[in-house]
Amino acid sequence: MTTAESASESSQAGKFDLGALLAERGAERYELHNRYLNPQLPRMLHTIGFDKVYERAEGAHFWDDEGNDHLDMLAGFGVMGLGRHHPVVRKALHDVLDLSLADLTRFDCQPLPGLLAERLLAHSPHLDRVFFGNSGTEAVEGALKFARYVTGRPRVLYCEHAFHGLTTGALSVNGESGFRDGFAPLLPDTAVPLGDLDALERELRKGDVAALIVEPIQGKGVHEAPPGYLRAAQELLHRYKALLIADEVQTGLGRTGDFYAYQHEEGVEPDLVCVAKALSGGYVPVGATLGKDWIFKKVFSSMDRVLVHSASFGSNAQAMAAGLAVLSVMEDEQIVAHVRAVGDLLRTRLAALTDRYELLADVRGRGLMIGIEFGRPRSLKLRSRWAMLQAARKGLFAQMVVVPLLQRHRILTQVSGDHLEVIKLIPPLIIDEGDVDRFVDAFTAVMDDAHEGGLIWEFGRTLVKQAVANR
Repeated sequence: MTTAESASESSQAGKFDLGALLAERGAERYELHNRYLNPQLPRMLHTIGFDKVYERAEGAHFWDDEGNDHLDMLAGFGVMGLGRHHPVVRKALHDVLDLSLADLTRFDCQPLPGLLAERLLAHSPHLDRVFFGNSGTEAVEGALKFARYVTGRPRVLYCEHAFHGLTTGALSVNGESGFRDGFAPLLPDTAVPLGDLDALERELRKGDVAALIVEPIQGKGVHEAPPGYLRAAQELLHRYKALLIADEVQTGLGRTGDFYAYQHEEGVEPDLVCVAKALSGGYVPVGATLGKDWIFKKVFSSMDRVLVHSASFGSNAQAMAAGLAVLSVMEDEQIVAHVRAVGDLLRTRLAALTDRYELLADVRGRGLMIGIEFGRPRSLKLRSRWAMLQAARKGLFAQMVVVPLLQRHRILTQVSGDHLEVIKLIPPLIIDEGDVDRFVDAFTAVMDDAHEGGLIWEFGRTLVKQAVANR
């Protein structure tokens, strides 16, 4: 870079100061969202007391404007697999910006996409090619398109309670009516119960099914496919010339204690696999549709079809650099083995509490994807309070637990889905035993309070009033 170019760049940079803008306007964050974005978000956050002001973050922790440390057991819905601001990913992004690459020319072949595809496919030995987009829902859209094209069939099967994204194609295979209502017509689709092979075969016999898309562990409710189901479903699908699509957007890249969740079952080799979230390193959105060679060659069958499926920002250098850094960290720091060990510890300690608390019905999951389910208590006093909440809106008790975990113990969690009495834990994959101790101690304190009739039930009355008002 010449002296003149450097001076020009410095002059241009001086016209915009991000830090100064945030210092001047950052306090308006909730007002800005209310005025210009989704107005229900700040309303919801104010209602449940989640309207915090977070200033900085590192690893599995972030700090509010009063300097208080918070433990993240949500990981940005799974995006922050390596935690926030991992130094290796951060350096990779600085490096790729400093290189000033000729990115997204559209009429060349840059090395970074090929290098990331090579490294990703090394963890996916039965798959051959990758299409890079920008999100999990785009990865699903690509898989749906590819399956319908190569089979020549219109219908895609999905499992009840599934979540695969919210764009039109992905919404067509969404198992929650609350997301689908009002957006019809959608693609031809049919829901089948997770684990029900007879229902699957009944639909396959009709001859118009392109594929079954399935989460090996469903995000909503944290329900795992029954042992043997994926392998048997794969055999049925192939017998009827249909494809198996594994949605690993949330479960992939080590989340469940293997690189992919489908790898927990021997012999399962999906035709198409969707990944995203953690591949981004928490910085640059990226999604990937992985598939077998014959599928890609049939979709991209000639030069006339070279752009038949594309994404304007797909394969951009920043996203590819982030993905390469993430996979490097996963290998160097043995993230998958760490997840197995810490996940087993957390799940075992939580499961041991089911005999202690009658409101705690089940603890399930794999690795660091854990569902904590609450259920109807035995004692009369607790049963009457439980019934009050259930009459107002199912899912309120789980919300009653989530709120004090944040407000009293500074731990961020989430209810696993609408109308579910389940909390889902999907923390950064780098949490340690100290973080496990902190969560279990806090959860125990909240459950003690719930069983003793403490302040948690005062908040429950507030939630009941809100639920009734929203009817």
